[in-house]
Amino acid sequence: MPPRDQPMHSHSLDPWTHDHVFLGPKHDRNERRTWFVVALTTVMMVGEIAAGSLFGSMALLADGWHMATHAAALGIAAAAYLFARQHARNSRFAFGTGKFGDLAAFSSAIILSLIAVQIFYESVIRLVHPVAIAYGEAIAVAALGLGVNLVSAWLLRDSHDHDHHGHGHSHGSSHGSSPGHRHHDNNLRAAYIHVLADAATSVLAIAALVIAMYSQWVWADPAVGIIGSLVIASWAFGLIRDSGAVLLDVSVDKNLEAVIRDRLETRGDRVTDLHLWQVGPGHRAAVISVVSDHPLPSATYKRRLGGLRGLSHVTIEVELCPHPPLH
Repeated sequence: MPPRDQPMHSHSLDPWTHDHVFLGPKHDRNERRTWFVVALTTVMMVGEIAAGSLFGSMALLADGWHMATHAAALGIAAAAYLFARQHARNSRFAFGTGKFGDLAAFSSAIILSLIAVQIFYESVIRLVHPVAIAYGEAIAVAALGLGVNLVSAWLLRDSHDHDHHGHGHSHGSSHGSSPGHRHHDNNLRAAYIHVLADAATSVLAIAALVIAMYSQWVWADPAVGIIGSLVIASWAFGLIRDSGAVLLDVSVDKNLEAVIRDRLETRGDRVTDLHLWQVGPGHRAAVISVVSDHPLPSATYKRRLGGLRGLSHVTIEVELCPHPPLH
């Protein structure tokens, strides 16, 4: 008998261990771009508030404080990238920090919802009680804000449009064909929607102000404001739904589930339990129970799932199928 204090394994356990870094494939790039957009938005915000205070312009002041809410939301997105990267290998997080982006996206969506409510309320008030508008100044402010938002949207658009597919993980999968699902970085999507919402608001405002200035339809500006608030609310709802689903471990990838079952249920083996959820942009985890008349090592079943892009963490439990007693 070996001594009691002798370790069970004298050789390295590296082949059986793995990390839990489930960050998006473009995490660092997205983080840099988001921080740049935060800086750009903050400079614009400070400039508008300072100019509005210096020249006594309510239009500049209002737009400056409006941009402050977007700067705060973008700051949340950038901070989430930073925290997720710094704590990616922290063992306190059982499945890594890949979900911090979705938590930030959910918070940003709430802020977007509040902005939509604010715009709707102010538009209704102005529709009922019209106020005099300095058209030239208001159009100039909207055009300046539009320029900043278009630059910000361009910076975030490239990654947003192409950051659909994640990388597989070393155990349980490899970089192979995908069953057709996409994995969005909801944190980047939230930042993109914020600047897009502000850009859309600026475009609508310019159009409404030009119409009102030449036709004297003072109701055009608040009417367009109501339409814009409804569009923003719709975007916010979609973001709340998608990021909330990730936070609550909702399994929405039925195609991937079907592929997993198809690969594992061979030679009479049956999948009795399957949990599939997202642990980061482009990364899915799975816990699977298989019952078999002739059980094989779990590594054999994991190899059957090789090549599924985005399946990054797989745990498989194999049980012997109990046979009914013979009479």
